[in-house]
Amino acid sequence: MKVEEIFLLKKRVSVVFKKVVLFGLVFLFLFPTSGFAVPSSFIAEVVAVLEGDTLKVLKSRQIIVIRLQGVDAPEKNQQYGEQAKNFTESIVFAQKVVVNLKGADQRDHLVAEVILEDGRSLNRELVKAGFAWWDRARSEDLSLGWLEEKAREEKLGLWLGEDPVPPWEFRASMGNIN
Repeated sequence: MKVEEIFLLKKRVSVVFKKVVLFGLVFLFLFPTSGFAVPSSFIAEVVAVLEGDTLKVLKSRQIIVIRLQGVDAPEKNQQYGEQAKNFTESIVFAQKVVVNLKGADQRDHLVAEVILEDGRSLNRELVKAGFAWWDRARSEDLSLGWLEEKAREEKLGLWLGEDPVPPWEFRASMGNIN
């Protein structure tokens, strides 16, 4: 190929690329509520509690895994893991909740604050009862830190133990850094 042919080919590809991008932007502008949009909040029913800080909810006949934002509960095979799961189940299983989306985690689970029917935050209730740590690395919600400190002082939940192991340290010791 001659230099002039390469130059013309590059120019055509650039024009086609710009048209595709423009079409995509126009499509998103005209159809913002297409199947690709995710609402920032929705109502769902809790159909399973996988761990203290992880739920399955049912919304429009679709099961969605939700990870509670800003908290980290013991793993199910870790000390206090079963108690954390049972605590969460006792509050939320088979209940309607409001899911306020905050993002997604490394496993593509939605990360959210879950609001109970009475208006309380499940995330805060879990920390308040002493069954989760404030996840300082992923949350700037200082109220979670205050609730954790209060649960420690009152020796609630996992704080009954002498030196509970944070879940991130437990996962690292098991070779899982997620």
